[in-house]
Amino acid sequence: MSTLKSSALRTVDVARRAGYSVQQVRNLERDGVLPPATRSAAGYRIYGEIHLRSALAYRALAAGVGPVEAKRIVRTVHERPTSEVLALLDAAHARLDRERTDLKHAKEAASAISTEPIGDVRPSDSMGVSELAAALGVRPSTLRHWDAEGLAVPDRVPPRETRRYSPAQTRDARIVHQLRAAGYRIDQLRTLMPDLRHGHRSADVEAALAARDVSIAARSRALLDATVALGAVLAACRL
Repeated sequence: MSTLKSSALRTVDVARRAGYSVQQVRNLERDGVLPPATRSAAGYRIYGEIHLRSALAYRALAAGVGPVEAKRIVRTVHERPTSEVLALLDAAHARLDRERTDLKHAKEAASAISTEPIGDVRPSDSMGVSELAAALGVRPSTLRHWDAEGLAVPDRVPPRETRRYSPAQTRDARIVHQLRAAGYRIDQLRTLMPDLRHGHRSADVEAALAARDVSIAARSRALLDATVALGAVLAACRL
C-alpha cells in the first residue's frame, strides 16, 4: 500500500482519472478533500494515489449525500479519528432510511387521504390556523406559506378575513404535510395537488412518486459504492 503515497501524479493526471478539471482538483485540495500536495523544485504540485483515491471517493460520495456533506466526510478521513468517519457514514445511511420511510408514508397518505369521503360538513367542523398547525405539528407561518402557494387554501371568514380550514381543506394540508416530509418541493406540489385534491391518482402523480423512489435508490447505491472507495482512502491514511 505504500505506493498510494509514493506514486507521482501531475494535477492533470488526477483530473483525467477522476473525471474533473484541473481547477476542480486544485479546489478539492484547497477545501481539504485532498491532502496537501508536495511541490517540485519548480513549484509544481505532485500528487499521489492517495489524492486520486480521495478525489474518486469524493465523487462517489457526492452522488449519494451531496457535495457539502461529501467534502465533510472526506476531510474527516484525513483529519479525524476513524470513529468520526464511521459516525458520519452511519448518519448518512440513517437519513436515507428516513427518506424511504417518509416516502412510504407519503404514498399511503396520497392514496388514502385524498379519497376520504367528506360529508355532512358543518361550520363547526372547520379549524383555525393555530388549531391545524398544532394538529399537524407545523408552524402557523407554514400553513400561511402553503396558502400563498395555492397548496392548502382556507376560506376567509369576515369581518377580519380569518383563515378557516374546512375538512376538505384540512385534508389538503395533511397531504401537503406528508409530501413535504417526503422531500417534495413546493413547485412539485403545485403540479401534484390539483389531482390529489380531487382524488385522482393520475399517471403524473404516480410518476412523481416513483421518481422519488428511484432517486432514493440511486443515492443509496451511490453511498454503498462510495463506502468501498472511502475504505481504500481510510486504509491508506492510517498507514
